[in-house]
Amino acid sequence: MNDYKHVLAAIDFSSSADQVLLKARDIAQRNNAKFSLLHVVEYMPPMDYGSDPMIGNWGVDESEMQEQAKLSLQRISEQHKLENADLNVLLGTPKHEISQFVQDQQCDLVVIGSHGRHGIGLLLGSTANAVLHAMPCDILAVKIEE
Repeated sequence: MNDYKHVLAAIDFSSSADQVLLKARDIAQRNNAKFSLLHVVEYMPPMDYGSDPMIGNWGVDESEMQEQAKLSLQRISEQHKLENADLNVLLGTPKHEISQFVQDQQCDLVVIGSHGRHGIGLLLGSTANAVLHAMPCDILAVKIEE
């Protein structure tokens, strides 16, 4: 195994996040590496279909979504006693934001969960699959045990 210097755990807030987080934390500790957690808030505003008027107030405060995600990430960090973890929340699409974070922060390992629920042709989930092909570094896809 390589000596990793910066390990990134890209997590969502599903029940599988703990599996990804613990695997990434263990690798970071064994390599005495910097450890970062990243959650990407993916917000897709409702689409206006031209002739169909939008009914009701569909507006969502993106800054509020990010703040809630930061609080959730902080709780997870405290729960697992991750005193030295670098906590990050970004707004955008996971593939792009994770890839950009890896480049900007010079991560050399990304740990992400894989559900494999998207058909037999895809071994990884859609996010994990997209991230796999966009990364300039090693990827560890943790098989999620449900």
